[in-house]
Amino acid sequence: MNSPATDVVRLLTVKGGTLAVAESLTGGLVAAEITSVPGASKVFRGSVTAYATDLKQGLLGVDAELLSARGAVDPQVAADMAAGVRKALGADWGIATTGVAGPDPQDGQPVGTVFVAVDGPFRPDSGSAPGGKVRALRLNGDRAEIRRESVRSVLALLLTELAGEQTGNERAQDTEQNGGF
Repeated sequence: MNSPATDVVRLLTVKGGTLAVAESLTGGLVAAEITSVPGASKVFRGSVTAYATDLKQGLLGVDAELLSARGAVDPQVAADMAAGVRKALGADWGIATTGVAGPDPQDGQPVGTVFVAVDGPFRPDSGSAPGGKVRALRLNGDRAEIRRESVRSVLALLLTELAGEQTGNERAQDTEQNGGF
């Protein structure tokens, strides 16, 4: 069975797409997971680990008023991070993680509150709203478990969007061309 990161790299390679990652609570784990896959350099543009709130605004273009009003743990912040890293690094797809891994609450949000987001070249009939897609998570476990599940969840969200962009015939050709990669 392939890992989600392997599937992401495979689908992006087939589609000729590129990916950029914006991370907060995962602190580089998403980028590390993707770059652990052989061939990732064909699709991975880079990442921004914007752990500090001011970096979300300065590097990723998240609205300062939004950050001031709602804090960094917010669905719109996640969406803006994904869109911002996509633009900043010149990628077809951007994904982002923001949330509270613990041990203490942050921005009025309890430990385990996480938002993951994807922004990409959505077709009008893809079922995704313009400006990306965000998934809210309420995760249990310790800090490490919350961070691991956040990585898995953002990659799963991206896979859902990538798979939706590809028809069944393209998938069959991909498997054949890549020897079941």
